[in-house]
This record gives sequence, structure tokens and C-alpha cells, in this order.
Amino acid sequence: VIPPPVIRIESYNEDSISFSLKMATNIKVSGYIVNIYWTFDAHRQEKRTLIIEGEKSVQKVGNLTAHTPYEISAWARTELGDSPLSFVHVVTSGTRPASPSLKAKAINQTAVECSWTGPRNVIYGIFYATSFLELYRSPHNTTTTSHNVTVLVQRDEQYLFLV
Repeated sequence: VIPPPVIRIESYNEDSISFSLKMATNIKVSGYIVNIYWTFDAHRQEKRTLIIEGEKSVQKVGNLTAHTPYEISAWARTELGDSPLSFVHVVTSGTRPASPSLKAKAINQTAVECSWTGPRNVIYGIFYATSFLELYRSPHNTTTTSHNVTVLVQRDEQYLFLV
């Protein structure tokens, strides 16, 4: 039986998490698959996937949000097959940034100008869809470091926007 890998949180701060991966077995490990999940404003679950080569590993994941719960799951690729999943949870330190105040204005039938307030030097994600279900499951999205973006949409549709 292949055991799940051991995920150990080494350190964390307001914008990064460092963790180590190892197997408590003599089975040869060729690498790990790691998923990092978090929920954006209770509407959209985000995920980042890391493919890590080698037996032992210490990883640092950056560009995270302060005071946000993250779930890290991992499984190992071994010479005998894939291991079961293991999970850890961690909340980054610091104070979570205030939600931006979004304004969306139609420019024409296929373009919407989105602008918002918020801190500088951060990455904003703009999510949009024609229903709450689509906004949660598979929204259109883009990212930017500015405070406005023009989004191209389908004509004759109503859209929901989230930044």
C-alpha cells in the first residue's frame, strides 16, 4: 500500500506559504502533484496546480492574499502508482484587503468598461458571466494591475461582474 505524502507547513506570511513534501516509505517517488485552493469572495473557487519533480521538496508559493484560508492537497507519483491524497489547511497572516468598489458601464453592445477602487501594486481578477451559476462554475475572467479594463461581451446578454 502506498501511503499519502506528508505535507508540512514550514512558514507563511501575508502573501506566501512555504511547505515541504515527503513520503514516509521506501517506495521511489518520481514527483508530486500539488493543488492549492482558495475561495474568492464566496463566489468562485480558485486553484493553482504545481507539478514537482523529485523525491523531497520544499516549495514556496507566492502572490497570495493576506488573511485568506488556503487548502493544499498533494499526491505522489511513485514507481508503484499514485498515492492517496493528503491535505493541509493554512490561513495567511495579515489583514485581508478591503473589497474593491466596482462600476461597470456599457460602452456599446459588445464592450463594458469596468473600473474600481483599491490598493495599487496588486493583481486584480475580473470575473464575468451571464448567471450566478456560470459566475461560480466557469466565468470568463481576466487579470490586471490597473484599476480599469474594457471587457468584450456578447451582444443582447446581461452580465454579472465581480472584481
